[in-house]
Amino acid sequence: MKQRLLVVDDDPDILRVLKANLELYGYEVLLAPAWAAAAEILGRELPDLVILDITLPDGNGVDICRELKGRYPKTPVILLTAKDRVSDKVMGLESGAEDYIVKPFETLELMARIKVCLRRYRPSDEKAEVGDLCIDFKKRCVHRSGKQVELTPREYDLLCLFVTNRGEPLSREFIRKTIWKGSQIYSWSRVIDVHIQHLRQKIEKKPLEPEYILTVPGVGYKLMQ
Repeated sequence: MKQRLLVVDDDPDILRVLKANLELYGYEVLLAPAWAAAAEILGRELPDLVILDITLPDGNGVDICRELKGRYPKTPVILLTAKDRVSDKVMGLESGAEDYIVKPFETLELMARIKVCLRRYRPSDEKAEVGDLCIDFKKRCVHRSGKQVELTPREYDLLCLFVTNRGEPLSREFIRKTIWKGSQIYSWSRVIDVHIQHLRQKIEKKPLEPEYILTVPGVGYKLMQ
């Protein structure tokens, strides 16, 4: 069964482009040009995820997100906006949104964020296996050869990102935008590499000769096929 997404934006071009791209990735897409139309849709059928523009003709996206999460706390929301100040991002996330993406954006980045949100709230599969690793999305835990691996929340989200995009090379910038979101870490920072090292220490048999999270020279990292 296809996962259903609701896109709320007053720009008809953005609605058209997002609908085409999301359907290309296998999602069922509902469209609303304003909050009133979105509320009517939500009253009939609950989507798996909402992509919500922060500036709508009949309301502020941050206030709307707060109202939406109050009614439907288990429905993930990604805010879509042209505002890129850190304070705007923090305000958006504090409203209850799971993520925040700034226009213009790359389709691949949006798709990855959608996958992460859906995996966190409504995993299409309850578990995934990679070699001797077993990731239980429902319980948010990881086992290696039957023994539980203690991961920090950031390490777990990082592993889920790799599992969701298995076999695809992910750049450090892509990882930063997807996992660290509004956090202020810089392109020259070693934060991502350090987290990868810690994750390898916990899931790899030989961390210096990794089998799962592989380095892609000049790009970043990827999970084994």
